Amino acid sequence: MWHNDDMINPNQELYHCPICLGNQGIENEHTMLLQQDLVHRNDLVSIWMNSFWIEGNEGHLIIVPNEHFENLYTLPANIGTAIFEASKQVALALKTAYKCDGITLRQNNEPAGDQHAMHYHLHVFPRYNGDSLNENILKQKRVASVADRLAKVNKLKPYINSS
Repeated sequence: MWHNDDMINPNQELYHCPICLGNQGIENEHTMLLQQDLVHRNDLVSIWMNSFWIEGNEGHLIIVPNEHFENLYTLPANIGTAIFEASKQVALALKTAYKCDGITLRQNNEPAGDQHAMHYHLHVFPRYNGDSLNENILKQKRVASVADRLAKVNKLKPYINSS
C-alpha cells in the first residue's frame, strides 16, 4: 500500500495526501476528513461526506479508493468497478434520503482538470430542479460545519449497504 510520506508534489515538497490520511484514520492539519464523515468502507473503497458544500446541493459525497491512486490514469479496473458500484448505491441513497430530483457525478484529473486533492475521488452530488450547481461550484462553496456533516452522514448511513 502507498504511504503518504512517499509522495512528492510537482514542487518537490512532501505531499500529505488528505484522503489517505482520512482513510488511515488520521485527523490533523493536513486533512479536513473527520472519522465521523465516513459513511461506508469496504475492502476497496470508502465513501465520505465532503467537507466542502455547494449552496443548493449541500451534503454531497466522495467515493475514494482505500489505496492511493492519484487520478484516473493509474486507477486499476477492479477499483474503478468498485467505485462505479458504490456510485450507484450512493446515488440511490441520496435519492431516498434527500428526496433529490437527480444526481451528478463529477471526477477531476490533474490541476488543469480542477483536481485539488491528488488522490482519485468521485463526487456524487444531489441535484434539484432549478438548482445552480454548475454556476455555484466555484463561487458558492463553503466548509460545512462538523455538526452539519454528521447530521447528513447519519441520514445516509441506513441507505448504504454495510456489507
